[in-house]
Amino acid sequence: MARKSEETLSNWTRPASDTEETKLQNALKMVKDALSEDETIKSLETEVFGQGSYANDTNVRNNSDIDINVRFTGGFYFDLPEGKTRSDFGFDSEMEYSAMKFKNDIERALINKFGSENIERKNKCITVLGNSYRVETDVVPTWNYRRYDTSTNYHLGAKFQADDYSWVVNYPIQHIDNGKKKNARTSRKFKRLTRIFRNLRYDMINNGESVSENITSFLLECLVWNVPDSYFNDYSTWTDRLKESIRYLYQHTKTDETCGEWGEVSELLYLFRARKWSRQDVNEFMVQAWNYLEFK
Repeated sequence: MARKSEETLSNWTRPASDTEETKLQNALKMVKDALSEDETIKSLETEVFGQGSYANDTNVRNNSDIDINVRFTGGFYFDLPEGKTRSDFGFDSEMEYSAMKFKNDIERALINKFGSENIERKNKCITVLGNSYRVETDVVPTWNYRRYDTSTNYHLGAKFQADDYSWVVNYPIQHIDNGKKKNARTSRKFKRLTRIFRNLRYDMINNGESVSENITSFLLECLVWNVPDSYFNDYSTWTDRLKESIRYLYQHTKTDETCGEWGEVSELLYLFRARKWSRQDVNEFMVQAWNYLEFK
């Protein structure tokens, strides 16, 4: 008999609470209010939207922080096709404003609104600390980013410079859209199975399992994304969906050939190329999870 009952797994499919959308909207309003009161930020072109587990509706803990993307849209960073130059695209001038200056301006606006004691600057974000009436919120200042395929076609993402001077590119809007589509194709089972995997990780840690820090919640969502839709639709219980998904992920992370083309949910970044995690990390975790659940 498996370690976790069907009832437990079914409970794990549920969102952390019924007020998640309210929390996200409150966080968005909080950040927008702070930015609207800053004269410098008001003079810039920006957009503010949720990203991460709250925005994707895959979070599992009531104390999960909320990620808010504040994106500068008055300019953009870019990557060009191989062999092309800036002049080929008419990009002959550069802006004096920068990603780091934008982060500094966002930090100042948040400090002016909430006080320095409630703001913590981190490598990749600025955190508004939580209290009795607001959820801890990570604000990520980004710029528009264009990855050109041709002179007229590009993928629009977000790019920012961390305080350690490294650059990060992601595609949060595409991630959200693709997650919704897979959720629809699987009759809402994609996000539910993602929550099961995330709850399983927490449960293993809480019960003394030494889970690699490379097995992140984001990685688990991307792994569930790469499980074929049939695994969600062709099995009738959460026990079987979880069991067969673990089996699939284990089998397909044995070699680079069977998972080297896997992507993030956005399908615009490879999952196992130049990442802090590896397919070996995933393969070992699937064995660990299988044994922990006492599957046969």
